[in-house]
Amino acid sequence: MNQLQATNATNALRTGSGSDSASDRDVIAAHFKGMQGSFELDAAFELSASGVTALFGPSGCGKTSILRCIAGLNRLPFGHFSLKGEIWQDDSRFLPAHKRPVGYVFQEASLFPHMSVEQNLVYGQKRAHRLDGQQGPQLNQREVTDLLGIGPLLKRSTTRLSGGERQRVAIGRALLSHPRILLMDEPMAALDRFSKNEILPYLERLHDELNIPVLYVSHDIAEVERLADQMVLMENGGVKAAGPLQALLSDPALSLSHMPQAASVLAGNLVAIDSEFGISTITVADIPFQVPGVKGPLGRPVRLRIEASDVALSRHVPEGSSSILNTPPVTIETIQPFGQHMANIFLRLGDGPHSQTLIARISRKSQHALDLKPGERIQAMVKSVSMVREV
Repeated sequence: MNQLQATNATNALRTGSGSDSASDRDVIAAHFKGMQGSFELDAAFELSASGVTALFGPSGCGKTSILRCIAGLNRLPFGHFSLKGEIWQDDSRFLPAHKRPVGYVFQEASLFPHMSVEQNLVYGQKRAHRLDGQQGPQLNQREVTDLLGIGPLLKRSTTRLSGGERQRVAIGRALLSHPRILLMDEPMAALDRFSKNEILPYLERLHDELNIPVLYVSHDIAEVERLADQMVLMENGGVKAAGPLQALLSDPALSLSHMPQAASVLAGNLVAIDSEFGISTITVADIPFQVPGVKGPLGRPVRLRIEASDVALSRHVPEGSSSILNTPPVTIETIQPFGQHMANIFLRLGDGPHSQTLIARISRKSQHALDLKPGERIQAMVKSVSMVREV
């Protein structure tokens, strides 16, 4: 979503009066504007109220400020927020923080050290009772502990938990407050790589098994690529763009495609498994990709990640033996310089409404040797494909 779209989202929210149209019921709409010390926030977006929406951008761009405004912890001179048609604040109303049905997970777990794991979870349930009819999905303690794998920890002191365990308990406490939206402020920022790998599968389970919209703040693009369905790209206190993750990652006009670790995230379906060689076939825009190590069941949707630097280009399909398994035909859409000696080539994978974008990063010398031009049909040679997760 560009600045005009962000403005339109704000105008729609200003005129809203608790409307219960189908579109209102399905969206999160926000606009917050004002000074916080010397920092100016002017951020607006409107997106689907489902799945995981990542607020992404460099440190200090306003991501946490938006979460705090949504939670009612910060109040700026101008603020509008609605969730599925219910307006929490506008020019004439402001629902205080203690009445907002939000679950908030901070960078630090912030558990009560004098309480056991179970007592911390019960605290979340007490908050749910105070919300009085405002709650979201009614999860009980057994369901939450099973979902997060914290059942064996219930009697343990919170001082005897690992970093990943602490964050899982913090998420459990937030869920037991029966929130209508879950706000997660860099929940893995304080964790080491081992602890991050431990907690990521549980975050994926939240996405797959709960019908609660999640706003997830991060400046780690790998986390976003793995977890998010949508993204709000922030810069200097404002929204640069907002929309589906795949579209923003592959947009030539945005900085995401010009990052050193730029990658394409593709949606596909698992259609076959070669058990002898441990290779799975996943179709993306009706084009088969062979990916190592993916497990069934067949037919399930999956998400693939392909780094731009792992995509080479050729005028013809390579002849003879090759270790490269994936050589899909593609159409050149856009060519942009990357630094002094490289180029980003934006490629259309497949045809028709289900086509997707694949980014290749090659040397300017290779671009010149191949004499590449937009609109041409060529061959991509994908050196490495990884499955990010089930969709």
